[in-house]
Formats: sequence, structure tokens, C-alpha cells
Amino acid sequence: MKKGSILFKTAVLLTALALVLASCSSLPKVEDTTLVVAHTNDTHGRILEGKYDGMGFAKISTEVSRLKSENPNVLLLDAGDTFHGTTLVTLSEGEAAVKVLNAMGYDAMAPGNHDFNYGKERLLELTAMCDFPVVCANVIDDATGETILPPYTILDVNGLLVGIFGLTTDETLYKTHPKNVEGLTFVDPAEAAMEMVEELRDQVHVLIALGHLGVDEETTNTSVSVMEKVAGIDLFVDGHSHTPMEMGTPAGTGLIVQSGYHDKNLGVAELSYSMETGASSKAMLFTKDDAAEVEEDAAILAIVESIKAENEKVTSVVVGHTDVFLDGERANVRTGSTNLGDLIGAALLDATGADISLQNGGGIRASIEAGEVTKGEIITVLPFGNTVTVLEVPGSTVVEVIENGIKDYPEASGAYCHMAGLTFEFDETKPAGSRVTKVMVGGSALDPGAKYSMATNDFLAAGGDQYEMLKGLKVLAEMGTLDDILVAYMNK
Repeated sequence: MKKGSILFKTAVLLTALALVLASCSSLPKVEDTTLVVAHTNDTHGRILEGKYDGMGFAKISTEVSRLKSENPNVLLLDAGDTFHGTTLVTLSEGEAAVKVLNAMGYDAMAPGNHDFNYGKERLLELTAMCDFPVVCANVIDDATGETILPPYTILDVNGLLVGIFGLTTDETLYKTHPKNVEGLTFVDPAEAAMEMVEELRDQVHVLIALGHLGVDEETTNTSVSVMEKVAGIDLFVDGHSHTPMEMGTPAGTGLIVQSGYHDKNLGVAELSYSMETGASSKAMLFTKDDAAEVEEDAAILAIVESIKAENEKVTSVVVGHTDVFLDGERANVRTGSTNLGDLIGAALLDATGADISLQNGGGIRASIEAGEVTKGEIITVLPFGNTVTVLEVPGSTVVEVIENGIKDYPEASGAYCHMAGLTFEFDETKPAGSRVTKVMVGGSALDPGAKYSMATNDFLAAGGDQYEMLKGLKVLAEMGTLDDILVAYMNK
């Protein structure tokens, strides 16, 4: 580590600690107390219990009610990627998720990158529907210079003042369609967190960062890096990396907690507060197995079933058939080719007549069981509503595309390239960006100077998932949605 960064870190720590010490006398006195923070993240529309998904929100609601029966000081927080995912929420562009969150009595939420998938304006409409604050301190509207959402909220929990500020990953710039975040600036989360500590620390007993940053190694600005740079945060409720933290992760002056993904766990952090010693936390996960015998909250279940019944008018239509299991499992499509990725690639080539095709693993969101295939299953696999774009791509750029797709291999990456019409070989021991050793297109060696037609989705064509080399290339054709093209090919 450079000397300058050490000095910066030390200065940050001393500044924040001084603020903590200076604030003690100005806060209203409270008795020693315990605050319970129940939390979810990255549910991606899994509001109904499923065989391969989580426990469902009706069971989460029951468990939260149980926690409240034992301790009146309970908060329910969500760390984002909540409004988008399965057809249960996407057909209403997120409104169905809001109905469930409101009924469950959530206290605050921070938006994740996929909560921007319907665009900034729709996100603002959804947050206006929420009966609780949706907070974000580091996303700025370029036109106004202000945050697009309230940066923080202060909740009075039976006399205990709890400050909660929101953070959203700057990876949103390429992990949603670029059009969804036009006119927005994502400030460094650590800088925004420091401002929040300076503003809030002397106003609250407990300070919580509610963020969608994650702890993935390939992510630059993580919850860990924020906690290491910014002292004075008692608890960081995190999301984005889908990491189940059984006991939390100590960092900086507090604890990072994350429940995993798809409501397979409910995170529970227990925070003990004393005026003399401040806050200390411990954490646990309430798992799907723990919830096996839990009775579903009837009121929440009724709302979810009503949403499901309305959606089934659309999703139950049979649109195809498969004799085999089509593999769209997250761990598989983000590390290598699968038969579902191959099928999507074949559908792209068939519909467009292009030389090659490209689909990102992160755009494949579910598997399909053998048997009849419904419209709902297709939408669940491809929930983003992407359209198909055909680009004219130089052969040298094709190599850049492949290099971007395999740069994190063998680690999982949403950018992993599922390609049809070509084969490639690479050496994973070489540095990222120089791994490709051989590319064959249609049985012949790729010509770096030739032009190839490439069918892909509009997200990647606009530079999503760091496929910046595709931006600005000549567009040969624009076609319908990727899910419709897949349906047509399966029937064919």
C-alpha cells in the first residue's frame, strides 16, 4: 500500500472517531438496549417460495413477526435488486414487489443495479409507491446536482435514534442497460459514506450503511473497502455479491452482513448499544431449512397469490417443448458454455443470419426443466426485455470481445461470453486481455482485418458488462425481443 493511502486512511479514521466522541454528549440519553436488524438482499422477484428459490416473503414475514414479539426494537431492511427478476414482479414493472414490501412493513431500502432496469423514471415512480424510505447517497442527477433519492433517513426506535444511509454500486453503469442510467453520476461510495458519517454521526446513536456493493474480488468499491476507509459506521447491510454471511464480516469500526440471494436466507443482526461504549453487533442467518415448518403469513401469501393468479393469464401459455434440461444455473452460465446458452446463440443466428452471436452469462437468469415450456419460463430465463441488435464487427474486435468475456475466468462473471458461429481456445494462465490463442469462424481461422456480422442483445451493443468495444459500431439490423426469438426458434 502506498504511503499516501495510509495517511488518508489514518486521517479518515481519526476524523470519524473524533466525530463519534464529540457526539456523545449531544445525543438524548437512552438505556442500554438491543436493536435487531432483519435484512434481505438480491431477492430478484422471488417473492413466492420455490423448490430452487428461497423461503418466500410470506415465511419471512412470519419470522419477522416472531422477532418483533421477542423484542420491540426490530427494523426490516432491504439492500436492493428487489424490483426486478422473475415474471411475478417484472410484468408489473416492479409494482408487485412494492405491494409485498409495503404489506410486510419494511423500514428502509437501498436500490441495487437491477432496480434501475426499468429506467430511472420508473425507479422513481416505484420508490414513490413505497410506504418506507428508499435511500441512496451516491447517485447524482447531473441536471440538478442532487441525489435522485433521499440520501438517508433517521428512525426513532423507541428512543434509539438510528441513521440509515444508502449506497448503490457504481458497477450499475454497465450492469444495467446504459440508457437506464443516462444523466446520472455514481459517486465513489466511500466518499459518499464519509459525507454521511460527517453529517449523521452526531445526530444518531446507531449508524447503518444500507448498500448494494458486495464483496466480489473483481469489484473495486466493495462494502469492505468502504468500511476500511470510513470509520464510524456501526453496521453495513450489504447486497450485490450474493454472499451468505453466516456470522457477518468484521471490517473497519463495525460489521458487514449479507443474507445471500433469492431469499434463501433472512439475515438477522443483533446490535447492542450503550451510551458509554457505543454499538457492537453479532449476526446470524435464518435459513430456508429453518423455515421449513414455519407457517406462511396468510395476509402476505394472499397478496402474492393474487399477483401470481393475474400473471398466469400471460405466463401459463405453452410456447414450446424441450426433451432435455436446459442449464441456466448462475454458477454454470457465468463460467462456461451450457446447452441453454448454446440454444440462445443458435436462436440468434437463425433469426438474424449473422456470422456469429454473443450472449452474456449474466443475462441468462434461470434453467428450464424438460417438458412443456411456458411463456413464463422463457421470461424468467430472459427477464430484461432485451432486443436483438446486429453489428458489423472487425475481426480484431471479435478477439477483444472474447477477451472481455473470459477476463475473470475461472471466477464467475456476468460478462462471460456465450458465442455461436465460432469456436475459441484460450490460455487461462496468461494475463487477462491476452488469453485468446485461437479463433475459428465457420470452420476457418478468424481474419483480424475482415468484417463479421454479430447478433447480440442491445445491452451488450450499448457497452454493457464492459463490452465497450461494441459501442459505436455500425448497426446492420435491429430486431424484436430476445425472448420472442428464442420461442420462435424452439418451435422451429
